[in-house]
Amino acid sequence: MITSEAVERALHELFIVAEGTKLRREDKKKSVEVAALLGEIERHRKDALLVDAAAGKAYVGLVGAALLGFSRIHVIERKATRIAACEAAAARLGKRIELGLAAGDVGDAACWPEAPAVVVALHACGAASDAILDAASGAGAKWLYVVPCCYAASVPFAAAAEAKADALGMPRQAEVRRRFVMSLVDAERALRLEAAGYEVTITAFVPPTVTPHNLLFRARRVREPGRMREAAARLARLRA
Repeated sequence: MITSEAVERALHELFIVAEGTKLRREDKKKSVEVAALLGEIERHRKDALLVDAAAGKAYVGLVGAALLGFSRIHVIERKATRIAACEAAAARLGKRIELGLAAGDVGDAACWPEAPAVVVALHACGAASDAILDAASGAGAKWLYVVPCCYAASVPFAAAAEAKADALGMPRQAEVRRRFVMSLVDAERALRLEAAGYEVTITAFVPPTVTPHNLLFRARRVREPGRMREAAARLARLRA
């Protein structure tokens, strides 16, 4: 079992280079999330290709290499400074790994390897989560572990979800309306994955006290035609 303390130590060794510097409070908080996500993916073969999408500094991918032994990591991140930080951290691993670095948008198919075994995305912001779901399924990823972040207006189904809330006469009280809209957005995401041939489970991977954005989409590529047809029909009804 990977603990948050072990993740903290790994993050410090990989990313903290100035003597006397400590992890920030938000990094310690993220350690809990990274530990939980690593617990999800430790079942997979360690020579399988692991994609860390919208990776930031690739905490999940590189700590997965350090603590679990993953040896093939592909990082997708649009900010060049974070790509550089990831490359520097990988050099501190103390072991050789096959590291791919794609500096670009997660929605760009050119950034994705073909048929990756495992895709992880921890708190890809707004529409980035949707882009990852589509790009990963398009690339033929076998397993997806995606934790969406904010439900901004840029999320593809957000406007339609708001319109459905209005059509049903949902009140304007923020807590009630937000939960309804978020549920519709996540339902559309789940059905989209199922229509693309994935078996999907959605679970709280950490307590809400760690982060309010604590839903994990766990998806396995099965390509069962009957399920795909049913999901496509449900998706069409939801979008209508």
